[in-house]
Amino acid sequence: MNKLTLLAFTLLFSLSCESKVKDKKQDSGNIDTETAIKLSPSELKKYKVAYFASGCFWCVEAIYEDVIGVKEVVSGYSGGTEKNPTYEQVGRGLTSHAEAVKVYYDPKVVDFKTLVKVFFGSHDPTTLNRQGPDHGAQYRSIAFYSNDEEKKIIEDYISQLTKDKVYSAPIVTQVKPFDKFYDAEEYHQDYEKLNPNNPYIINISIPRYNRFKAKYPELLKKGAH
Repeated sequence: MNKLTLLAFTLLFSLSCESKVKDKKQDSGNIDTETAIKLSPSELKKYKVAYFASGCFWCVEAIYEDVIGVKEVVSGYSGGTEKNPTYEQVGRGLTSHAEAVKVYYDPKVVDFKTLVKVFFGSHDPTTLNRQGPDHGAQYRSIAFYSNDEEKKIIEDYISQLTKDKVYSAPIVTQVKPFDKFYDAEEYHQDYEKLNPNNPYIINISIPRYNRFKAKYPELLKKGAH
């Protein structure tokens, strides 16, 4: 392996899921002590909930947090069978879960179809078990539904994207009934906001956010980063 190839491999690894798992303790120690105001469980009960998985939950959470009508987003794990999974287990591919987000939203302001639009518009749904530098089934694309109406919305949206040839490759997103969501460890919540100098955030998460922002600025809250 020549020096140039080795350098490229090292850079890719430093921005991948493996390095995030390895460095989690160091990252958690650098989190800003200022935290965002959170809604109480009783307040959150007023809103509907949707679930999506589309790669690193740091990235996905940051995008949905800024969507008009979204009240709260929680990073976590879903899509698998193991109970109480940890980041160490999921990140190393030791479970059948994927990194996912729980989105609390006000249906009077934003509907489920728009959240599905955000989902497909903010990641590549044609890459199997991969998103950017992150490889493995834990980073697969999943659109969860809680009822038949949501399932139809997702399937109709996929059909339209396919008909319009939006992507040059087939969509591989899983459309799955929602079962169980496990909140991720506290240091993962609002991670992009609290760790702006993290290399992964700078090189992967923020560019991903900016690509979505350029495509759908009308869906973002005023003053969104």
